[in-house]
Amino acid sequence: MHRAISAMISMVITVMATKYLKWMNSFDKMREAKHAPFLKDFIIISHPLNFSLFFIHILRSFMENWKKLQDALIAFRNERDWEQFHNPKDLALALSIEAAELNELFLWKKADEANPEKIREELADVFAYAILLAEKYDLDINEIVLDKIKRNGEKYPVDKAKGTATKYTDL
Repeated sequence: MHRAISAMISMVITVMATKYLKWMNSFDKMREAKHAPFLKDFIIISHPLNFSLFFIHILRSFMENWKKLQDALIAFRNERDWEQFHNPKDLALALSIEAAELNELFLWKKADEANPEKIREELADVFAYAILLAEKYDLDINEIVLDKIKRNGEKYPVDKAKGTATKYTDL
């Protein structure tokens, strides 16, 4: 269960980083086209030495967003006096059930045939239960995901894992 949660959250971070890199690439192209006057701050950021600092800024922002989501979920739960039902076992079961409902949207279909609005709804449920489960164990979502990315990086070194779906034990 913990692996599935970590994988989903690390996927979000990966998508976010990918979008950032595409965004920076578009600014680099504009800079090369001499549209730089209004991009001076972005030129500084796009320097390789400053990239990691900017990425840390993005991660901090991301961390703040997780905390806001967690606070909103806790407030919603507490207003309804539902904490009594939100023990770790039941949160894990609810998470699994919602993940199954998400899977069901793809059953017997091609990926592009699934309804994006329903995917959004079920994915929100999955994230909500994962966030509430992390709160029960006082886990920092950012910390556990970044730790998992680091461990996965060790198990799946780029030179061995790039472009393959082979399990780390078989690399």
